[in-house]
Amino acid sequence: MLANMANSLIEHKRITTTVAKAKALKKYVEPLITKAKEDNTHNRRVVFSYLKNKVTVTELFRDVAVKVGDRPGGYTRIIKTGNRLGDNAEMCLIELVDYNEIYTNEKEGKKKRTRRAGKKATPAAENTTPSESNETKKDDNTEAAE
Repeated sequence: MLANMANSLIEHKRITTTVAKAKALKKYVEPLITKAKEDNTHNRRVVFSYLKNKVTVTELFRDVAVKVGDRPGGYTRIIKTGNRLGDNAEMCLIELVDYNEIYTNEKEGKKKRTRRAGKKATPAAENTTPSESNETKKDDNTEAAE
């Protein structure tokens, strides 16, 4: 059961299960991820003996190990989600830490900050200097008076 759950966790990056199973899975899968950080034939064979799935082992060594390469441990996170309706079992979500975009500290790129400016001048006023705009206003007022 733990091998199947580990395969699902590596393939889908997060699964929903009971808290007891998640704690057991965490102890099962974290040493495998640690072995995957060093890619050699011996470690691949050891991990394959636990997982029994060639596709999952390949994904673990290619994708997952690259993302967790600098992390010293703690590759999974357990988030409790409440109780199941049928038997009131405590449910949780177990996920690989580096694959959750909400909690990661990495910023993909700095967003450009925009500031709200005050009122913009009208297009006619932009092209003229302040003294010219005052003169045109006076001319308009004199024409209106005549």
